[in-house]
Order: sequence, then structure tokens, then C-alpha cells
Amino acid sequence: MNWWLGVSVGLKEIAAHKFRSALTMLGIILGVCSLVGMFALVTGLTNGMRFALNQLGGLEKVNVSDQEPPLDQQHLAELSPGRTWRDVEAIRANCSLIEAVSPEVDLRGATVVRGNRQSRPRQVVGATPEFLTVNNFTVEHGRFITELDLWNAARVCVLGQRTWTDLFGPAAPTEERLGQTIEINSEPFTVVGVFRLYETERARRQREAGKLDTTTISRFDPRRGRTTARPGMRGGHWLAAKNEIVVVPLSTMQVVFRSAALGGTDPDPRLTWLNLRVRNAEQLDEALHQVRNTLLQTHRGVEDFGFDTRESWAESIREQSQNAIRTGGLIASISLVVGGIGIMNIMLASIRERIHEIGIRKAVGARDRDIFVQILVESTTLAMVGGIIGLVVSFGLVRVLEWMTPPDYTPVVTWPALVVSLVFSVGVGVVAGLYPAFLAARYNPIEALRLE
Repeated sequence: MNWWLGVSVGLKEIAAHKFRSALTMLGIILGVCSLVGMFALVTGLTNGMRFALNQLGGLEKVNVSDQEPPLDQQHLAELSPGRTWRDVEAIRANCSLIEAVSPEVDLRGATVVRGNRQSRPRQVVGATPEFLTVNNFTVEHGRFITELDLWNAARVCVLGQRTWTDLFGPAAPTEERLGQTIEINSEPFTVVGVFRLYETERARRQREAGKLDTTTISRFDPRRGRTTARPGMRGGHWLAAKNEIVVVPLSTMQVVFRSAALGGTDPDPRLTWLNLRVRNAEQLDEALHQVRNTLLQTHRGVEDFGFDTRESWAESIREQSQNAIRTGGLIASISLVVGGIGIMNIMLASIRERIHEIGIRKAVGARDRDIFVQILVESTTLAMVGGIIGLVVSFGLVRVLEWMTPPDYTPVVTWPALVVSLVFSVGVGVVAGLYPAFLAARYNPIEALRLE
């Protein structure tokens, strides 16, 4: 049996019964579209989460968090001073596997004002120069906080792009913005720098193509307690947090914005966050062991701290991707199974229509194997054509999904997804054609000629 002849016959059957073939292939087309769309969504989701992971410092970043001490240390909990500057100095002196330490104090709910403009950033943070390295920030204009600023408790600040635009507008030249004075909770600060704009690749392309209006100014909405969304600065939670930020020297934060818990006048020494950057992610366990031993000394033996690493986040990304592929693949494969049932049905009908032809071929010497291969190749061809059409249509589906998903998780079509979808559709065609091919091959030529 000539394989190409079988393909040719299959294509002729499709052309001869266009409407019937189109309805038969519809299940395959929808199944392939579903598979490609599912793979694109999962790939976009995975890329978005990995992008967020890298933007927040990558696998090397570790957060030292507060936690309840063990049961046998509950009675000693009050002896620990908590996370303070002493922890920072001790880690820098004793932990050789730690590249940088970033102590941070967050001024929650702060309002930033300049003239008649105001903004409610997600974060107003007191930090040190290591903040850039640990949290993966980049200053685009001006400078960042220096050690001299810390020593002098200088009233200087660095703004995120969105906060900067909220306060100054998009049209003001950069040199006019730097050196200007703003107020943080009615306290004056001088702007000395601004971070670069953090955005997704899709948003960047649209902005550069002029499809995003970056001239619209966001305004403070008192009903929502924050600035309204602005085109060109949109993004997910993580990107928005990096664009809506104000950073001041840690010493200034502790001196100017004192703790009012007991009405005292001394700066509050406690830290909101204590972030670390490990020199090598492969030595994470050793580095955390060093930090743990050091903090036990500064916390007077009370283990009231824990470590939030990005390893669990990375593992969670892998697990979520695998679960989404399994679940989405199962759902999408239902359409392919329906398409396979349609192919089996149409092949059975085709055999009944061509039973006289089968009888003649067997009467002149065709073997059962030849008939079996011909019917199987025809069903496979039907599935392959449907699969190819499904691949073409799936690109349009993915384009629609792009407008329905957040910019951080833009669907991405990959070659492996296309190949797997096409192979799966062809496999369905093969399985669907087995029974009709077996049935046709078993026909007795005399009975086949008589049934005409």
C-alpha cells in the first residue's frame, strides 16, 4: 500500500464532502486551539511569576521575618529586642556568605504632597545604600542615598516613576524635578533621584509604539485612599509596588518619624524588614546557618525570627505550572476526544458508502493490510488537516487572550506547544481510525459486492 496514495485519497474525500469534513474536523480544531491556548496561558503565567521573582531580588534574596519563639522559649520572648540595627552590624561582621544587608523601616499610609498634587505611594521606606543591591532597584536619574546622608540624617528622597509623575507631571524636564522639595506627612524632603520605570515587556512595546498614553496624570482619589490608575504605568502588584515607592535615609526615617507608642522622643530602633542578599544561591543553607547563629547572639538566645527564601517560591512556580498543564491539558483533550469520535463516525459512514469499492479491490488482489492502512491513513489525514487548521486559528485565540489577561502574564506561544498539540491531534486520528480500518479490512469481498 502506497502511503502517499492513502494521503491523496484522504484529501480527495475531504474535498468531496467539504461540509461534512468541516464538521468532523471542528472537534480537532477546537481541541488544538484549546491545547495551544492552555500552553500559552501557562507559559505566560510562569514567565510572569519568574519575572516577579527576579524583580524582587531573585533566589539570592532572603527576608528575616518575625515569628513566635519555640514553646520552650515562650517565657523568654520579652528578652529579645527584635530586629534592630545591632542585627545588621552583627551580620555584616560575622556572616561572610552574605553579600549585602538591607535594613528597612516602612512608614505605612504616608501621603506625599507637592503643591496641589499629592500621591499615596504603596511604600515610603527608610533604607541604606544596600537597598539597591538587595531589592534589585536601578536609579535612572540623579543619585541614591549615600552613607553621608545616613550620618547626617539628611532629608533627601528617591522616588519611583509613578510617584514622580504623580507629583511633577510627565512634561516637566528631569533637571527641574531633581532638587525640588516635597512633603512626606507634612515633613519637607528634597528629591535627589528617581528609579527607572518597571514594566512588562508587552507594556514597554506598546508604550514605545505609542499605543499607551503616558501623558495622562493620575490623581489622588480620596474615596479609594490612593492614586487612580494611569495608562503607561499599569502592571501587576509587584511592578506597581516598585513604581509607587519613596525611599529616604534610614536614620532620617527613625529620627523624623519617631515612634509615638509611648509618647517618647527617642527614635524607634526596630526594623520593619531585614533583607539579605546571599553571595551564591547554591550556598543558601550555609549562609542561613551563619545568620541564624549570629542572630541568636543579638536576640539573647531567643529564636523569634525566621527566614523567607525564594526557593519555596520557585518550587511553587514549578508546581503550579505542572498542575495547570495537567488540569488544562485534561480539559482541552476532551475536545480532541470529541473530535476523534467524529472522525470515527465519519470513517464508518465512508466505509459504508465505499463498500463496493472495497469489495472490488479485495477481489482483484488487495490484502487486508492494504485496506487497513488506507482507511487508517485517511483518518489520520483528516485529523492532521484539522490539527494544522487548529494551529493557525490558535494564533488568533492567543491574540484575544492577550487582551483578557493582565500585562504581567501575557500568553506566549512556543514551538513545543505547537508540536505537542499537532502530534496529539494526529494521535487522536490514528486511534479513531483503528476500528473503522479493522472493520473494513475484515470485509469478505463477496459479501461486500453483494451489499452494494
